[in-house]
Amino acid sequence: MQGTVDGFSYGLVTPVASFLMACLGGALGLRCTTRSLRHRDTFKAGWLVLGATSIGTGIWTMHFIAMMGFSVQQAPVDYDRPITFASLGVAILMVGIGILIVGYRGATALTLVTGGTITGLGIATMHYLGMAGMRLHGRVEYDTATVALSVVIAVVAATTALWAAVSVHGFLASLGASLVMGVAVSGMHYTAMAAVSVHLNGAAVPAASTAPAASLLLPMLIGPAVFLILAAVVVMFDPLLVMGDPEWRRTPVRAVHRPGVPAPRHVPTHYGVPAGRSARPARRATRRAAAVHGVHRSQDW
Repeated sequence: MQGTVDGFSYGLVTPVASFLMACLGGALGLRCTTRSLRHRDTFKAGWLVLGATSIGTGIWTMHFIAMMGFSVQQAPVDYDRPITFASLGVAILMVGIGILIVGYRGATALTLVTGGTITGLGIATMHYLGMAGMRLHGRVEYDTATVALSVVIAVVAATTALWAAVSVHGFLASLGASLVMGVAVSGMHYTAMAAVSVHLNGAAVPAASTAPAASLLLPMLIGPAVFLILAAVVVMFDPLLVMGDPEWRRTPVRAVHRPGVPAPRHVPTHYGVPAGRSARPARRATRRAAAVHGVHRSQDW
């Protein structure tokens, strides 16, 4: 028996919400990768890991927010939690490998293609592994050509995102790149969902007899959503203010000399007076010595 598939049970609510989460994860990943290029030693690995986790979490969250709107009219849909969270781990791991390749090997054509291919395959693997965790009274089948198209879209989107991470600078440019990435990831998801067909086993079970997909998926999405919010807070701050920069401490700070203003001079301690003690007695002794010296000079004159 052929099942009736509906991917927009809540109208435009789930597509728009999933698109925004994909944009948020992409924007955080782009900013983290860009900042890693500024910290070649101390914080490079930290920013790359945060960027990979943000992109992987954003894509995973986008996928399952979109899946809240997926339903089969003749059968209830449930999700296997271990497989669902395993898809999150796969997304973070493979996206991390792609970002680390570009972050440490440079933005050459070879590294972008390699990193983009690994990242794109990670996105596709996350999607289809998440679909494998779906439980219903039937089997899910896919159209091979549409699946291949979705994988190509994922690879192209990932390669473009990595190129933007190392090439695009400035807030508005990064915002535009994240929007393009959100469109590409959402397009990959709905292209893959267009390949889905459901064949039910036995008699149909009313879908209303069990909890809807939103009530099943929403508790699993709370943790990743909170992580993305915290990552956004971290990225908003300058790392020099949040964690400090040892390289900045090693660099001497030079005062800017303005025309017509005397250059600042280093004022030594007064005749060996240690720092922290009052220098007034030394100043008084200096003035007395100068006065006595002036008297002797006048007498000699």
